[in-house]
Amino acid sequence: MPRSPLHAAHEALGARFVDFSGWDMPVQYEGVLAEHNAVRAGAGVFDVSHLGRFNLEGPGSTDLLRRLLCNDVTKISPGRAQYTMALNDGGGVEDDIIVWRWDDEHYWVIPNGANQAPILGRFIEAIPATAGITSLQESTALLAVQGPNAPGLIEQVIGAKPGRFRVVRGEFEGQPAWAAGTGYTGERGGEIAVDRTQGESLFRAFLAAGATACGLGARDTLRLEMGYPLWGQDLDEHTSPLEADIEWVVDWDHDFIGRSSLEAIKANLPKLLIGFAMEGRQIARHDYPARAGGSTGTVASGNFSPSLGYGIGMAFLSPPPSDDEQIEIEVRGKGHPARRVVPPFIGKE
Repeated sequence: MPRSPLHAAHEALGARFVDFSGWDMPVQYEGVLAEHNAVRAGAGVFDVSHLGRFNLEGPGSTDLLRRLLCNDVTKISPGRAQYTMALNDGGGVEDDIIVWRWDDEHYWVIPNGANQAPILGRFIEAIPATAGITSLQESTALLAVQGPNAPGLIEQVIGAKPGRFRVVRGEFEGQPAWAAGTGYTGERGGEIAVDRTQGESLFRAFLAAGATACGLGARDTLRLEMGYPLWGQDLDEHTSPLEADIEWVVDWDHDFIGRSSLEAIKANLPKLLIGFAMEGRQIARHDYPARAGGSTGTVASGNFSPSLGYGIGMAFLSPPPSDDEQIEIEVRGKGHPARRVVPPFIGKE
């Protein structure tokens, strides 16, 4: 099983490890609740070296991205990042992806860790002879620093501060550091890549600057509070972005794989991902049965919200229910009421 270049540092901090996307990654250190709250109140640093990443550059790179992904990369200028998706012919989500645009024909493509090989393969198969691709997963380490204090810490450590969905180049220990103002928590901050040999040193530099070491357990509760989808639960090859209620990621003004199928799905939506909050003390979990009037389905993502103090989740229901239908989640064989919430679950004030 692959290990992060920071594995020894995680062991030294007493991390608990899990198999995540085929990687041996830290799920928690002190505990999910403490790490979650550290991010919301200050700054946390996550090792996300399991994420996929590859460099794409040369003439034809932009056209390739437009054909293979449902958002339109020409809508952002160099120096920005974009959330997008790779779809199949049926409109299902093969992966959700972040693209970092460095120049007119120079990009970093960041798929999920489990999907690095198939997404990279899709690009290699379709790439024009004028462009080139290089995997970065083996040669770099990738950290996410998130929280209200994160931008200042990033600037302190690498000498550059990425704005929201901006990409910048900094420096760490005399070597390049590449950063984007992206993340999976809803907080300010960014994701920073350095040479693999510098990963542990960068991690320790952020800890020394005041960030809290955070595992993937807190990353999951943080993203759920924002209603951010998780590939493999809220998104998969059988679910379109329309059914996941994120049509905004689709740019209809260009041609891309899966477009014709999306048009048919839009005309007759078979299911819909909705947010909900539990009315009592119960916590909904993945695959728990869900109902709303004549609609049935299952919970896609569910957990306890540390920020709110009660259970929240997202469920697919078919057919899409009306807004006023009472939601019920089955927990250990018994139905429990829930109210419908349009994500994000926090930060609406």
